[in-house]
Amino acid sequence: MQQDIFQITERALDLYKKNAEISAYLKKELDKQYGSTWHCIVGKNFGSFVSHEAGYFIYFYIDDRAFQMFKTS
Repeated sequence: MQQDIFQITERALDLYKKNAEISAYLKKELDKQYGSTWHCIVGKNFGSFVSHEAGYFIYFYIDDRAFQMFKTS
């Protein structure tokens, strides 16, 4: 799943420039591939405290942009 998310994120970065567009694309793709309900946050400066399903949380950087994705029931 982690490798799939990295590939989906690279595709989103190729298609879109704005964080909101990238986030929307990621959510749509993750909901389609892994079931709903995914939340996707993309940006440079944010903090969070979230509840998520076990095994369905990822946080990583690409260059200076942070990506947080998690699934809730």
